[in-house]
Amino acid sequence: MNPRDHISALAEIARRAMVKYGLQPDWPPEAEAELRKLSSSSAKSSRDLRDLPWSSIDNDESRDLDQLEVCINGPSPRLLVAIADVDALVRRGTALDAHARANTTSVYTPARIFPMLPPELSTDRTSLNEHEDRDAIIVDMTVASDGVVSHSDVYPARVRNRAKLTYDGVAAWLEGTGPAPAGFEAEPELATQVTLQDRLASQLRARRQEQGALDFDRTEVKPIVTDGAVTELRAVEPNRARDLIESFMVAANAATASFLSGRGYPSIRRIVRSPERWPRIIDLAAQHGAKLPETPDAHALEAFLKDQRARSPEEFADLSLSVIKLLGRGEYVAEPPDGPSEGHFALAVTNYTHSTAPNRRFPDLVTQRLLKAAVTNAPAPYPVGELATLAAHCTKQEDAANKVERLVRKAAAALWMSGRIGDEFDAIVTGASTKGTWVRLRNPPVEGRVERGQEGLDVGDRVRVRLLSTDPEQGFIDFARV
Repeated sequence: MNPRDHISALAEIARRAMVKYGLQPDWPPEAEAELRKLSSSSAKSSRDLRDLPWSSIDNDESRDLDQLEVCINGPSPRLLVAIADVDALVRRGTALDAHARANTTSVYTPARIFPMLPPELSTDRTSLNEHEDRDAIIVDMTVASDGVVSHSDVYPARVRNRAKLTYDGVAAWLEGTGPAPAGFEAEPELATQVTLQDRLASQLRARRQEQGALDFDRTEVKPIVTDGAVTELRAVEPNRARDLIESFMVAANAATASFLSGRGYPSIRRIVRSPERWPRIIDLAAQHGAKLPETPDAHALEAFLKDQRARSPEEFADLSLSVIKLLGRGEYVAEPPDGPSEGHFALAVTNYTHSTAPNRRFPDLVTQRLLKAAVTNAPAPYPVGELATLAAHCTKQEDAANKVERLVRKAAAALWMSGRIGDEFDAIVTGASTKGTWVRLRNPPVEGRVERGQEGLDVGDRVRVRLLSTDPEQGFIDFARV
């Protein structure tokens, strides 16, 4: 294949995968017609917070900005997270809402993005863009010195993004390895603001870890396409700015869940169930000289992971990946106003929803509508029965979206690896079932299936493999055990 054709080939693979897994790659005509006629939101928030030094921190290429952050210093510091008021323009029951409800999430691939909402909305009119006045839903939290959110509230307000900052730029400045982000020159108070945000995020994170939140290696592999060809598989590693935003989003999502339950409203919760493959996690710990209790225990698992990160940092990524695979995936469930929550095993929180990305995830848009009803004491827009159906559908479609994204990443990796047939690599087993056995190479971090010699392998095993073949069209990368 001509390298210049990589991008078009990957885009076609992505589109076919969308259809295969039950997602809609194209906008229905009625949604496009509705978008053309869509007027500006007539409702303006009564509370004006545009004078606060709000900013966004996101990926360099992100254009769908869902949230802003600001901290207010004092004896009891406050953290405010502003979430784009998508519901102001995407009303329940409209054609735009129907398409968002069908897919439930944006799908990101190296060749093409399939946004949940039209770019005219998600990257413009419902995005918290730099230097634009926007309506938002504010999650207002008071953070104690020990990282406990002692009080929280939710209300609508008018906001203005002072600067669009990036993860890498902010992290380099915080760590003293890079210059101040460009936005600091125009808005000098942002330097003090981001420093305060970094301090509060550290307190929130320390509190979560005390409660047993699991700290994994979160390095991601991103195919890089240059001039139409896959030229690199780049590792995107966590940094202080990514940790900052993660801590703020976890706090805001927990506060949102508490707000709804405290006012007697149902919700869609995000949970990770207690791991069914806990015995295998015990086996992995034993291989590293550690002993875990017989029943799932997040505190004990986090202590083991923390110890292994310190003892063997070069091997921690493999161990971390194995544990993540054994924990299982997250899912959405409906919760009645008075119902108990199953909690989120990996985050060590029992009250958790998704609310901070309504441009990208449909559960967040549903949560936003429930929040707006709770703020005004209006009836819940979704009864519990409908929420249960939506939760199951959102879990199913999220899984489908993940399959599309994985397939296209593997197709990109297959294109990049096609010249290395016969080479041998060190790998770790990431999946083992009756459906097959999968491994991830240590370098480059590519995942594929073991077609020969897979007998007896289980998640977490280290193995040497030889590359047999690649099939970009199918996203296949096949290995043989050496």
